[in-house]
Amino acid sequence: MPKDKQPDITEQMELLLRGADAVYTADELRRRLAEATKPLRIKLGLDPTSPDIHLGHTVQLRKMRQFQDLGHKAVLIIGDYTARIGDPSGQNATRPMLTAEQIQANATTYFQQAGKILDTSSGKLEIRYNSEWLAKMTMMDIIQLTAKKTVAQMLQRESFKNRLAADQDVFLHEFLYPVVQGYDSVVIESDVELGGTDQTFNCLVGRDIQRAYGQPAQIVLVMPLLVGLDGVEKMSKSKGNYVGVTDQPNDMFGKVMSIPDTLMENYFTLLTDLPVERIAELVDSDRTHPRQAKADLARTIVERYYDQPAAEAAAAEFDRVFSSKQTPTEMPEIAISAGTIGIVALVVQAGFAKSNGEARRLISQNAVSIDSEKVTDIEAVVNLKNGQILRVGKRRFGKIVLK
Repeated sequence: MPKDKQPDITEQMELLLRGADAVYTADELRRRLAEATKPLRIKLGLDPTSPDIHLGHTVQLRKMRQFQDLGHKAVLIIGDYTARIGDPSGQNATRPMLTAEQIQANATTYFQQAGKILDTSSGKLEIRYNSEWLAKMTMMDIIQLTAKKTVAQMLQRESFKNRLAADQDVFLHEFLYPVVQGYDSVVIESDVELGGTDQTFNCLVGRDIQRAYGQPAQIVLVMPLLVGLDGVEKMSKSKGNYVGVTDQPNDMFGKVMSIPDTLMENYFTLLTDLPVERIAELVDSDRTHPRQAKADLARTIVERYYDQPAAEAAAAEFDRVFSSKQTPTEMPEIAISAGTIGIVALVVQAGFAKSNGEARRLISQNAVSIDSEKVTDIEAVVNLKNGQILRVGKRRFGKIVLK
């Protein structure tokens, strides 16, 4: 954005601090924005431990896009080298190291999905792999780098303190992670680093490392972790409480509709560009019915990752299935080789449960039905017919096809 068309500094600060958990420090950010004679370099480090992006990841990516729209340059660091160490953030156990092949495959997919959010033009985005510099470091380079931090400083990390208090091991290589991540900031000359609350320690180490190398300390802008669909844990694919940015529109809409009402303000703030005043109106049950507010949220999110027709179609399909109690117009086919099968085996073969144990739990929770008839006996053997509809939970449907 040309400087003469940019919002004033107060408006920029309001935009950039919207939804933020903390900033180190606001005065530094304001000053650097006001005094900038060239685009600031905005760092976001991504360890490609998983190939897929969910809405939780987009919180930081959206903030990075806001900096881009104000004329600054995003520097996306793919931590292909640090991923081999394993980030100890928030962990009570050592993370497994990934192979180079896993890291590269994940990074490729991750970047493709991040392009749904970021401006990927060469003038606005720089992609760096930290193996570019970390793989070339000698033992002496590592020793000199680790000399910038003390053991006492490293033990301020909450997860390290908790593990030591529980008599659990903390390995030396885990101390290296925040230090080499901090060195990334030195190499790319970061002005601002974005991170989630679980990355606060790592990002602040980056400030210290930059000072030690004679650079101005980066501003650290910390974003909250998005709570998942269960309303308890942070959004995570491993916990199954996530909305993927590549989920199909109907699935995306239905998942958003399942969030607890208490999360709506958080989701509106972190995942949409709606004005604060409009969000206040939507989350006020005296002015907007919660179901309508949630439908507006779901529609807004689907439109962001697809388009308006897809969002309207997903809303109509949701109403048809969940309000009118009809089956979806489209659903996957479940190929079964025999007409008689145990209900547990059917749910697993359909891909609606990862294990027999999970299938038994779903059946016991009255979450399984065939042609709208609940199946509550985990020992049941069912005689299937072509075209019957298996439903598991609120959103998973499949049509039986006998081979």
